[in-house]
Amino acid sequence: MTSPTVKLNSGHQMPLVGFGLWKVNNDTCADQVYNAIKSGYRLFDGACDYGNEQESGQGVARAIKEGIVKREDLFLVSKLWNSFHDGDKVEPICKKQLDDWGIDYFDLYIVHFPIALKYVDPKERYPPGFTYDGENIVPGKASIQETWTAMEGLVDKGLAKSIGISNFNGQLILDLLRYAKIVPATLQIEHHPYLTQEGLVKFAKDHDIIVTAYSSFGPQSFLELDMQQAKDTPLLFDNPTVKSIADKHSKTPAQTLLRWATQRGIAVIPKSNNQGRLAQNLDVTSFDLSTSELDEISGLNKNLRFNDPLNVSSINPCPHMRGID
Repeated sequence: MTSPTVKLNSGHQMPLVGFGLWKVNNDTCADQVYNAIKSGYRLFDGACDYGNEQESGQGVARAIKEGIVKREDLFLVSKLWNSFHDGDKVEPICKKQLDDWGIDYFDLYIVHFPIALKYVDPKERYPPGFTYDGENIVPGKASIQETWTAMEGLVDKGLAKSIGISNFNGQLILDLLRYAKIVPATLQIEHHPYLTQEGLVKFAKDHDIIVTAYSSFGPQSFLELDMQQAKDTPLLFDNPTVKSIADKHSKTPAQTLLRWATQRGIAVIPKSNNQGRLAQNLDVTSFDLSTSELDEISGLNKNLRFNDPLNVSSINPCPHMRGID
């Protein structure tokens, strides 16, 4: 089983369902990527900040070596971290990340946050995280225009087939579109029934930008980060509306939440180290929710955001986590 694809404005096809590498432990990452490929996953969403790109590449290399897939069968995604927004730092760090993955190009390379931080030499600390010296957040001076122009250069040089953005709001996207020679192919945002961001989703679609949802299960994604807000929020898996709709379709609450997104044309990147759930998460386009069911789930919106860089100091990351997504 593999995921259906969606055509990006760059002309390339992207799987609608992928495997997210955020919070995947280093000691299990290679095996998880390898097993996910065996289960049918073809899109893997990584980032410098996740600290597991070498291990992700090892899982990919194993699957290719065994003939399970070819490189061109995969859609590999990574992200530019905040510390590398200066125009002359974008290409070198992208090349380092490609070396970590053991590949020649990214299918999609994304600006992780619209936040420029002071440069940290990878030889000194990598990934650098949000803080410069372990304590202070030091802003950088690069504008989004400077960073995006350098991102466009990656496409020109064949280092990335498509480029995108993450955690941008509508105003920032409008500004970017004034000078962009290459329109972002994707917009990755926190998106779940507690944070539907309907206006932003519509805006992106109106500009032919595919939306990818992260943290599709809402607070569930942040419990292991010991976030108090997540602990205080009822789990979507236990929500009566979600459970009722899931039971009606003989699906799990997780599958129902993922279908709520994919049926509306939004890509998803869940993760699991359980083989059964891997298959379940991939099988979220084989059934349809009714319009009323989609509306019921959307009606759970609370405008409740968990991933807020301003609250980074309140989060206790996992050992391999330097940022929050």
